[in-house]
This record gives sequence, structure tokens and C-alpha cells, in this order.
Amino acid sequence: MLMLEDVRLRQGDFALRADLAVETGARVAVIGPSGAGKSTLLSLVAGFIAPDRGRILWDGQDMTGAAPGKRPVAMLFQDNNLFPHLTVAENVGLGLRPDLRLTEAERDRVETALGRVGLEGYGTRKPAALSGGQQSRAALARVLVQDRAFVLLDEPFAALGPALKAEMLDLVEEVLEETGAGLLIVSHEPEDARRIAPQTILVADGRAEPPVTTQDLLDNPPPALRAYLG
Repeated sequence: MLMLEDVRLRQGDFALRADLAVETGARVAVIGPSGAGKSTLLSLVAGFIAPDRGRILWDGQDMTGAAPGKRPVAMLFQDNNLFPHLTVAENVGLGLRPDLRLTEAERDRVETALGRVGLEGYGTRKPAALSGGQQSRAALARVLVQDRAFVLLDEPFAALGPALKAEMLDLVEEVLEETGAGLLIVSHEPEDARRIAPQTILVADGRAEPPVTTQDLLDNPPPALRAYLG
């Protein structure tokens, strides 16, 4: 179980509080107004930002001070973060070793991950030779190869058209079903949350609320979410 225990963060005029738990293997959307702190919440869990107070725990173990690479999470950002001078396989391999000195077994894991996302045979290409959807698949493969307990997605498919985005969300769901990994996915689109996440965390008014049923939240949104959705 992932727990944020009385976590608080302040950065200038921005403040965020979180006191919540996410079950192991759960698929949870993170939704709320722009600037409310959705990406910040994921960065706290991933270890890119340290809270001012409170604890972040995984299965009862305090990981508040742990480095990002020592946490049971893998994060995919909005821009996919592919390095243009590296091949697709090398970009994926970074998920295993930053120095890219991969063993034969690790290279096999990279090829397996590429095959799982539909990019078998694309390992020697550079990101510029891929379509937008293929670049998203390559970035997802780098997350998968890490084999972490939780996958954090910060609107990684926002630049894709509706059909491609739906395809990627379905692919993520398929992979999570196979691996048993949990999911926290930031989205501005309620339909994305309905599609992939049975539960949703609302981030609004300086607070990340505990997960609730997605359908109930979106069918009967509280005032802050209603104002955002229009």
C-alpha cells in the first residue's frame, strides 16, 4: 500500500496537503483544476520533491527521504523525455542503467518491453524516426522495463489525438493487468479517468483528497471540480 501521511508542501503562494492511501495494484486517476498540484503530487511520490512535513510510505516502510531510483515507482512525463541522440533501445535501456552498460539479460528485457508495446524491430531507430504514438510507446516501454510496483503517468498522451490516446490508455491497462502494477495517472479529461481508473484522487483547494470511486465523483462532482469541468 502507498500512503501519504499528513504530507504538506509549500512553495511560495502554492500549498498542498495530502493524507491518503492507495491500495497495491489500484488504478487511480488524479484530476482537478490547472495549477492545483496534480503533477506536484506525483513528484512527491516519485521523490523529485521533498515534503515540508509528513511521511510517504510503501508497505509500511518510510521512503520520504529515499532517492527517486530507490522507490518502487516509475514515472512517465508529459513530453516522454526521449533523448534524440540515442536509439529507441538505448532510451528504453536507460530505465535499467543510466550508463547503458547492459548485460545480455538486460538487453533481452529491453527487447521484450519493446515487443510488448508494439515496437519489435524498432530498437535501432532514433526517436525522430518515430510517429508521436510510437514515441509514446517507446517511453512506456522504458517505464515497463523497470518493473516497479507503481507506474506514475503525468499526462503522457496529452499531445496525441483522441483515437491514439484511447489506444495508449488501453495498452497501459493491458500491461497493468499482466504485471499487477498500480497506476497513478494525471489527466485533465474526465473520460480518460472513466476509461482506465476505477478510483480518482481529486486535487483542489490546496488538498489531495483520498481516492473515491471515479464514476461517483464525476457523476456528482463537488463544487471545485464542477467549476473546473464547466
